[in-house]
Amino acid sequence: MTPADRLLWRAVGSAGWWTPALLVATVAGAAAELALPAALGRAVDAAVGATGGESAGRWLAAVGGLVVLLVGAGVVRDYGTGAASARSVAGLRHALIRHILALDPRTAARHPVGDLVGRLVGQVADAGQAAPTLVLAGTVLLPPVGSLVALTLIDPWLGATFVVGLLLLGVLLRGFVADASAAVAGYQRAQGHLAGLMVEALAGARTIAAAGTAGREVDRVLTPVAELRRHGTRTWTVLAGAATRGAVLSPTLQLAVVAVGGLALAAGRLTPGDLLAALQYAALGAGLGTVVSALNKAVRVRAGCRRAAEVLTEPARRYGDRTLPPGPGCLELRGVGVRADDGRPLLDGVDLRVPGGALLAVVGASGAGKSLLAAVAGRLRDPDAGEVLLDGTPLPDLSAAALHAAVGYGFERPVLVGETVGAAVGCGADPVPVARAAAIHDFVERLPDRYGTPLAEVAMSGGERQRLGLARALRAQRLLVLDDATSSLDTVTEYRVNRALTDRADRRTRVVVSHRVGTAARADLVAWVAAGRIRAVGPHAVLWDDPAYRAVFRS
Repeated sequence: MTPADRLLWRAVGSAGWWTPALLVATVAGAAAELALPAALGRAVDAAVGATGGESAGRWLAAVGGLVVLLVGAGVVRDYGTGAASARSVAGLRHALIRHILALDPRTAARHPVGDLVGRLVGQVADAGQAAPTLVLAGTVLLPPVGSLVALTLIDPWLGATFVVGLLLLGVLLRGFVADASAAVAGYQRAQGHLAGLMVEALAGARTIAAAGTAGREVDRVLTPVAELRRHGTRTWTVLAGAATRGAVLSPTLQLAVVAVGGLALAAGRLTPGDLLAALQYAALGAGLGTVVSALNKAVRVRAGCRRAAEVLTEPARRYGDRTLPPGPGCLELRGVGVRADDGRPLLDGVDLRVPGGALLAVVGASGAGKSLLAAVAGRLRDPDAGEVLLDGTPLPDLSAAALHAAVGYGFERPVLVGETVGAAVGCGADPVPVARAAAIHDFVERLPDRYGTPLAEVAMSGGERQRLGLARALRAQRLLVLDDATSSLDTVTEYRVNRALTDRADRRTRVVVSHRVGTAARADLVAWVAAGRIRAVGPHAVLWDDPAYRAVFRS
């Protein structure tokens, strides 16, 4: 089975017991629909005396019972379709979100945010229709096949006439699925591209406004519209073509049945009730709309499953099951190498040992690889070569809980996640101690509900956001990695924060990426990075004798 097929069956399984309930209701409705013309025909024959004095009341009661069954089956089918789809969509969205967040950041970055949102919102909604669509596809042929059998039992010539109509139906629908699938898949790809461009533009709205390039950005964001129009037009053209053919075939087939049935009635082979039933069976069996609708839904479900499966097949980051042994937080990088997607070396043969509890400043020119070194140090990114160890344990061997408890990251532009300020900072723990260390506690205390204030309602500066992100990072137990995490702070606040970070009483190992000479001077060791390699490691005072080292800070 392909990944899309596996996802389809997963969606069907997520619908639970609604799938068999839908199947029973649909089959019962189809059976009642097929029995109704025969019952009506017998009632007519009884009413005109064509059945030898048989009571019409009994057949009218049967007709009433079948109508009630049809209505009941329709109610169950309509409600069950919504319930099954809702359960499937919820299950698939949970699975997709969990998988996206479990991806390596480098892998996730290959998919634009807007495209991922489009798959999560749009294509998963299509894939979630799998259970009712599968039931519909499995039962859509019951009316035409049942009508063929009924017409053949009424009169073999009627059955032969209907077979000719079904053959024509097959010819008319030839190629519909392939054409519709290509059009829908292309439309969904264009939707994802458009969403990705829109998210990029929104993220850079201030830059666009400052540069006065709104017109160019509008044209860029709307670039996929032409492709959307082309695939959308193709989709509706295919559907319109199938509907037009059906509009021609259905009445033609019914007229043929009327003609053959009329001749049989004149010859005495049919009763008036038989002719009435035959006409209803012809209308029921020749209804192309249901078949086209079922095929169109199947195409959309299949396309949605394929788009969602493309993300789910991306390998998730793997964790081990080990916990860290007792230790001071000694960090080691052994022969670490990282390459870009095009194969260029970004880090090459990096060897570095940071003693437990030490403060390491990472410095270097822009583009030297400082941030990448910081990302590798705490397994924000896995190296392509070499290994990273914390207290002698390779980071990939640690469980997710052990790794995230031991390592904390602070960024230049942190993204705060959580319903409230306290949740964004504390992540389940008491946020006050880390907020005090990050010099943000006083700001939070001035909020309407303090740490319970909804995060979306808090207006904050870049420095306040940075300090909240720093407070979140300070939960780390052994290794704290800060990538230019104090760049937006004013001088006084930065001094307070740096005092907390460089406090000798702090027993954690701290890796700080910085461009500031003061940070390097306060560090126990400085790692000087140049062109993806460690050029030198040592105390700042020793490295300062090198003119090239001093030039790093001047630049």
